[in-house]
Amino acid sequence: MKSDFRDLDVWKKSRELRKEIWNFCKKLPHDEKYRLSDQMIRASRSITANIAEGYGRFHYQENIQFCRQARGSAYEMIDHITVAVDCEYINTNEENYYINNAEEIIRLLNGYIKYLQSRKEES
Repeated sequence: MKSDFRDLDVWKKSRELRKEIWNFCKKLPHDEKYRLSDQMIRASRSITANIAEGYGRFHYQENIQFCRQARGSAYEMIDHITVAVDCEYINTNEENYYINNAEEIIRLLNGYIKYLQSRKEES
């Protein structure tokens, strides 16, 4: 079986966060549907989508750039989680859970970027 981006640990972890954010957003007040909810869903989808798109690029540098965009979306997610705390939609335990997951994705992306950079230098 041929491997692809779905085999990457960083994509798998990002997919899990994406699902969790989707379920969380269902619980937000209706007036947040086109505000916080939409922003959180877009950011979580952007992480996995950028990892996938970068994987499909021919050159390492392009893949690295898409991984950097995914990393930016993970940081954006941390900010949206902070907004959810400030609006009292989640408690501190939930905040820590979501932020820890986003930070783990950032660490995995940083490792993947380093790997891609080393492969780029070898070629």
